[in-house]
Amino acid sequence: MLNRKQLAFYLEDIETPTGRTVSLIITGLILLSSASFIAETYPLSASMRMKFQSLDTVLLVVFVVEYLLRLWCAENKFRFIFSLFSIVDLLAILPFLLGFVNVSFIRIFRWFRILRLIRFLELKISVFRISSEDGAIFARIMFTLLAIVFVYSGLIYQVEHPTNPQSFGTFLDAVYFSVVTMTTVGFGDVTPISESGRFLTILMILTGIALIPWQLGDLIKQLVKTTDRVDNVCQSCGWSVHDADAKFCKMCGTRLGE
Repeated sequence: MLNRKQLAFYLEDIETPTGRTVSLIITGLILLSSASFIAETYPLSASMRMKFQSLDTVLLVVFVVEYLLRLWCAENKFRFIFSLFSIVDLLAILPFLLGFVNVSFIRIFRWFRILRLIRFLELKISVFRISSEDGAIFARIMFTLLAIVFVYSGLIYQVEHPTNPQSFGTFLDAVYFSVVTMTTVGFGDVTPISESGRFLTILMILTGIALIPWQLGDLIKQLVKTTDRVDNVCQSCGWSVHDADAKFCKMCGTRLGE
């Protein structure tokens, strides 16, 4: 039987087989949940739609249990509740916690579930064996951009589809609108008509103006910083980018060349 400290370790660990397995399972469930949300935006039979809704309910219960376990394991529960990861987790399970309230806006929060993968970004970098600093930064940038596009697409679909199904018929329509809007291309062939949709469009434009140049700027600065570095793989931790005159690994301190 796991005690609280052991459970807390395995919920955060990505180095041991058990910790990595737990993280991979949770990551897989998040991706499955996101795929279910996307599928529900397309024409489905009544029985198939019911199956997807049942799957979402089961996954939601799993995420609630996980959140409660993390809360139970936390030494400082106040700090845990107001940490970035916990706020994202809480947004993901709000449909369950507020399920007794009959308001349609609750379903909007389900699209935030993809942001929970922020917690497991280091796991993805480890699984895909991204060992260089440039590769890790590029992976973070790509994940950030894709996650934001996903969330905005889900939100704009949720608020526009009921009143504007011709323009926002499926999730792909919403993705198209989000990408065009965030990159400030603005073809104008798809436009929101609800006040909530227009407000989200303003947020998309501001996000695109602020976020994309900032993320690309970070990547360019990193590329400039690494012009005087060479590939020299550390035999201990696998980190591959070091200064040309480095004698020891910058990550673990192991002597290079051993």
